[in-house]
Amino acid sequence: MKVRILVSLKPSVLDPQGQAVKNALHTLGYQTVKDVRQGKVFEIELDNTVRQTVDKLIPEIADKVLANPIIEKFTWEIIEG
Repeated sequence: MKVRILVSLKPSVLDPQGQAVKNALHTLGYQTVKDVRQGKVFEIELDNTVRQTVDKLIPEIADKVLANPIIEKFTWEIIEG
């Protein structure tokens, strides 16, 4: 089973990298871009795991290793299996 985990900054956290990208896009003429937030994507492949185990395991992994729960949030989805 393959799982995709998306980690992004919480809305209340300043995102200088996102602002730099937004400014670059505006400079290039993409004025319709209202905001940009940067984030990270992880794809994890699990061995023969049942859905119930995945529902417990993935939030634990994301909370302990992949995301800083103070400033980041995460979502996840099963993409294969």
